[in-house]
Amino acid sequence: MKAPIRLGEEVRDALDARRPVVALETSIVTQGMPYPTNLEAARATQEAVRSGGAVPALIGVLGGELVCGLSDVELERLGTSREADKVQLRDLPRIVAEGGDGGVTVGASLFTAARCGIEVFVTGGIGGVSPGAGASFDVSADLPAIAGHRCITVCAGTKAFMDVPATLEYLETLSVPVAVWRFNRFPWFYSPDSGVEVEWRVDEAQQLADAFRAGQQLGYEGGMLLSVPIPAGQALDARTTRGAVEHALSELERRRIAGKDATPFLLQAVFEYTEGASLVANAALIEHNARVGAALALALADG
Repeated sequence: MKAPIRLGEEVRDALDARRPVVALETSIVTQGMPYPTNLEAARATQEAVRSGGAVPALIGVLGGELVCGLSDVELERLGTSREADKVQLRDLPRIVAEGGDGGVTVGASLFTAARCGIEVFVTGGIGGVSPGAGASFDVSADLPAIAGHRCITVCAGTKAFMDVPATLEYLETLSVPVAVWRFNRFPWFYSPDSGVEVEWRVDEAQQLADAFRAGQQLGYEGGMLLSVPIPAGQALDARTTRGAVEHALSELERRRIAGKDATPFLLQAVFEYTEGASLVANAALIEHNARVGAALALALADG
C-alpha cells in the first residue's frame, strides 16, 4: 500500500517552515456543487486563503492515496469525475484499500488535518442533528469529529436543513467550544441569523487563537467551532431559506431518501426552489469563511 497521507509540495514546505496552513474539504467538489461551479468555487476558496497570507491544503483521495494538498490537476480530476465517492471518516479505510477516488467530508478532513499538524479547517456548513433525530438517530458524524480532533473548524453554521438548537445542545454535550464571528446568534448557512443565541462572540482572530492555545496548555485535546455568518449582501433572506428548507425536507420524506445521499438531495432541492440562488450563496459563504480561516491561521502562527 502507498503511504497513508501524501503531502502536496506547497503544503509540506509550509508545514516544515511553520507557516500558516488552512485545510479544505472536497466533498463539496465531488457531490456538493455541479460542474463547473464546483471547480470555480474550490479555486476561489484557495485564492481567498492565499490572499489572506496562508497556504490552502485541499484534501482528497486519489487512487487509494489520501492527499493533503491537491494540485490543480488533481482537483480537476476529482471535480470532473462521475465515480468519485463521498468519503466520510468511516469510509477512508475501505476507499484507500480499494484504490478509489473520493472527495472527503468534514470528519475525514479533520482526521487528515490533525494528523498533518494543521490547526484550521474551513468548510461551508457542517452536518448536525437532523429534524426528527429522536426517532431516526440521524446525527452527523461531523459533530464528534469536531470534538475529537485538535483543530478549529470554520463554517457558516450547520447546513440550513439541520435542527440548529439540537445541534448546539449536542455540541455542548461533546464539550465543543462554539464561537460566532462578529455576531451574537448562530448563523443559518444561506442566511446570517438562525435566531439562536450563542454565548461566545469573537470579533478578532487573535481572540480565538488565544483561547485555542490556552486550551492546549490546559491539556484540552479537542477542537473548536467558529461559525461565520454569510455577508448580508450575499445572503438569502430568512423567508426564502425557511421556504426552501421546508420544501426540501418534505421532498426528502416523500421520496424516503436517507444516509449519505440525503445531503446532496437536499442541496439540489434547495437549489431548484431558489432557482439557483442558493448555489451562489453557497459559493460566496465558503470564500468568506476561507478569508476568516486564513486570518485565524495567521494568528495561530504568530502566537
